[in-house]
Amino acid sequence: MGERSEFGAGIGAQPETDFVSALFAPGSLGEIAALVAREAQQRFGCRAVRLVWSVAAAAGEPRSRCHWPAAPLSRAEAAMVEAALARPEAPIAERAQAGWWQIAHVLGTRRADASVVLIADWPQAERVPEAAPGDWREFRTLVAARFASAVELADQRRAIEHLDKTARLQSALYEIADLASSELEMPEMLRRVHAVVGELMYARNFFIALYDAQRDAVRFSYFADEKAAAVDPDEEFPAQRIRDSLTLAVIRHGRPAMGPSSRLRAELGLDADPELYGPESVDWLGVPMVSGSEVRGAVVVQSYDRPGRYNEEDRALLAFVAQHILTALVRRQARGELERRVEERTHALTVEVGERKRGEKLQAALYAIADLASSQLDMGEMLRRIHAVVDELMYARNFFIVLHNVQRDTLRFIYFADERDPGIVDPDAEIPAEQMRNSVTLAVIRQGRSAMGPMPQVLELVGVPTERSMGSAAEDWLGVPMIADGEVQGAVVVQSYDRSVHYSEEDRALLAYVAQHILTALARKQAQAELERRVEDRTRELRDQIGERERAEQRLMYETLHDSLTGLPNRNFLYDALERLLARMRRDPAQHFAVLFLDLDRFKVINDSVGHLIGDRILKEAGARLATCVRAPDVVARLGGDEFALLLEDTHGPEDAVHVAQRVIDALSEPIRIDGKELFSSASVGIALSHERYTSAEQLLRDADVAMYRAKAHGRQRFEIFDERLHFEALRLLDLESDLRRAIQRSEFEPHFQPIVRLRDRHVLGYEALLRWRHPQRGLLLPGDFLAVAEENGSVEQIDWQMFDKTCAQVRSLGMNRGYVCLNVSPRHFRSPALAQQILDLLASHRLAPHRVRLEMTEGALLDNPDQVLATLDVLRDAGVLVALDDFGTGYSSLSYLHRFPLHTLKIDRSFISALELGSDGGGSSGSAAVVRAVLALARTLHMEVVAEGIETSEQCDYLREIGCKRGQGFLFSRARPASEWGAAQPRLH
Repeated sequence: MGERSEFGAGIGAQPETDFVSALFAPGSLGEIAALVAREAQQRFGCRAVRLVWSVAAAAGEPRSRCHWPAAPLSRAEAAMVEAALARPEAPIAERAQAGWWQIAHVLGTRRADASVVLIADWPQAERVPEAAPGDWREFRTLVAARFASAVELADQRRAIEHLDKTARLQSALYEIADLASSELEMPEMLRRVHAVVGELMYARNFFIALYDAQRDAVRFSYFADEKAAAVDPDEEFPAQRIRDSLTLAVIRHGRPAMGPSSRLRAELGLDADPELYGPESVDWLGVPMVSGSEVRGAVVVQSYDRPGRYNEEDRALLAFVAQHILTALVRRQARGELERRVEERTHALTVEVGERKRGEKLQAALYAIADLASSQLDMGEMLRRIHAVVDELMYARNFFIVLHNVQRDTLRFIYFADERDPGIVDPDAEIPAEQMRNSVTLAVIRQGRSAMGPMPQVLELVGVPTERSMGSAAEDWLGVPMIADGEVQGAVVVQSYDRSVHYSEEDRALLAYVAQHILTALARKQAQAELERRVEDRTRELRDQIGERERAEQRLMYETLHDSLTGLPNRNFLYDALERLLARMRRDPAQHFAVLFLDLDRFKVINDSVGHLIGDRILKEAGARLATCVRAPDVVARLGGDEFALLLEDTHGPEDAVHVAQRVIDALSEPIRIDGKELFSSASVGIALSHERYTSAEQLLRDADVAMYRAKAHGRQRFEIFDERLHFEALRLLDLESDLRRAIQRSEFEPHFQPIVRLRDRHVLGYEALLRWRHPQRGLLLPGDFLAVAEENGSVEQIDWQMFDKTCAQVRSLGMNRGYVCLNVSPRHFRSPALAQQILDLLASHRLAPHRVRLEMTEGALLDNPDQVLATLDVLRDAGVLVALDDFGTGYSSLSYLHRFPLHTLKIDRSFISALELGSDGGGSSGSAAVVRAVLALARTLHMEVVAEGIETSEQCDYLREIGCKRGQGFLFSRARPASEWGAAQPRLH
């Protein structure tokens, strides 16, 4: 060494070559630390030098800290190490004793996890290391490099050791698992498990204890110890007996214990008993074997010669191995239990298979007996085959079946097979029971219970003194009764002449079971014979019933498709025929046909006058005459009432249909003689010819019906062919009906008012509200354009009520203070008992006085339900609503109506007024004038007002005034106009 510098270092500025060589020579970390400490003391004057570094620990754990010398660090030294590691570039220095600093300095930072901290006392006269010259820094760098390589090498060695230990542990666990699955006996398997554990740690003294929680006992399934006596692996030690056992303490506490056994006993409060528990060990390690939350036992290793042999790593390793040992033991126990259960189950299955085979054999026999009972075999062959079936189940070479007739008290051996005495009984012969009173067979039947055994034993059993046998004596005998509904019906017997053959209880149970099925088979055979007889009888009855039902179905089908009165096809028949012809025409357009629709003119009058019975006879005669007007393939059908239809097939043109229509008209024009009277009728015929536009029978009948009504409109007793004109007319009517429905919804109907005047001065007395339809396309329509269609489809009442409501709403706008408005009421309204109240409610809703509104009705309304009409008019009169009889003289006029009904006004029909003319003598000379004068005279007599309708000329007005008519209306005074055009009051019209 050279001279010391001012920093305490030698004269030489570089480390000497021998230090560097020694530093990098192979050596442990402790040897390197000692060399570094010595160099620091020699070169830099330090004292109390210590070095601290860290090395790798087990996988997943933090690095462990090492130091040289081995003495533990003081708390102050540990704090200085942490401070130095937190600030590695500068040393940590604290004043220690006089003349010294205590320092801690990181010697290098090449690897943070391989840093080395030097702790030493530094001379106070010298500068602290942070102010030292470069040789200190070079010293730090050199030491850091060496420690980094040495720590890395140590880490690698530890990693290799850890991998090697892990591989050995994994191999050991695999070997333990293989041993658990091996065929070795339990002692040999546990011995090999011991050997495996011995490869992992010191385990010369090794035992496995299993704990039974239910019995609270411990069994040492494996025990190997150098000093203690051997333990029987099957012996159970009650927990109370070994209560001071360290092994039991580990099981009780469920956690490992490690250390000298004496210390562990003291800690756990256990007494020592060398005779019971063996000698004390200098190091003891026991771990519990836990399954879920239950401790199942413990694994223990111990050492008698070296303390501190086991460490935490051994404890963790043994705990890990213990769980695999437990798994192996449980698996081996489970396999043993499984083998035991498999053996038991195999035995049970063997017994079950035997029973099942016997059951299947018996079931097959019973099926065979059931099949024989249902077969067509005769009784003898069936019983012979049953014998063969029984012979497969037991020894039955000698076998017989006997039936007992309770009423006659006789026995009949219906089947008898015996190898020594064949044919000694007749199966059809009945033997009185008295003749067999000492027979064992009869005793079985009488007592209703089976008997089995050698003959002497059977005789004693059934109480028969001596057997009265029909044949040879049997060595062994078995007989069972056949019982049905609590009554013994007979017996089945088997017997043996061979002394080596004996029947068993199983044979008795089997024969009893078979006997019941034989009885069932016999009953079934008898029932089958009876059933066949009854089936034959029933088949004959059913054949008769089916024939009757077919005839009834034919009648029902005929009635469904034919009219009950005339016998002609009905509407359903006609529809089917029409659909068939339409389908044929679609396939072949050249196949034409025609439909004639007709009804009898004035048939209702005839029916009402001569009665319905005569009317029915007329319909029958009409149907018969129609049938003579067509060919064989054509159809004449009655559709209902007096409506008929003719379907003509294979027509060649309209003339074919016309000729038939004319024949029909001529045939029905001839008088019909009934009960000495001649009754006359006629027919109107509508013709519809086949056309591609028709897709259903309903369309054809509809158009033929339209053509028929056209024929009626043209004078009756004629025919009309439905053509394009009628088609368009039908479409127009259809559109008109649709328009009417929409018009009602849209309220398109409105009243127009025609004035009723006083003739002498033409003063306006009131108005008649006339119906108008303001059509959105056709403009203003009069009732003649649509009212007939409205009456036919039933919408006229809805139209009337719209008119009534609008008229009442516009009364005040007519400019009258005392006048009235007339409402035309259709006869349909008078059918309702509520009409009067509805009219009065309508007036009340518009706040109109009853005298401001008058009702007009036609003579036809008086004919339909006159009592109802009278009641309605009385209510209206009492309320102040007056009623006028419109179009008087054109209907069924009767003076009794004028006297009976509370009428206020007569309105002379316009047909009489238009025919009036003024004569040269100033009086009316026409026939109409006489009628008008008569009406006026009648009205004056009845104190009724008269209004003349349809006045169009001044001459008519003057004449009416001259003959005493005071009131009138017509175009002479004004046409009907909306209320808005009348405006303010116009008392006179010019």
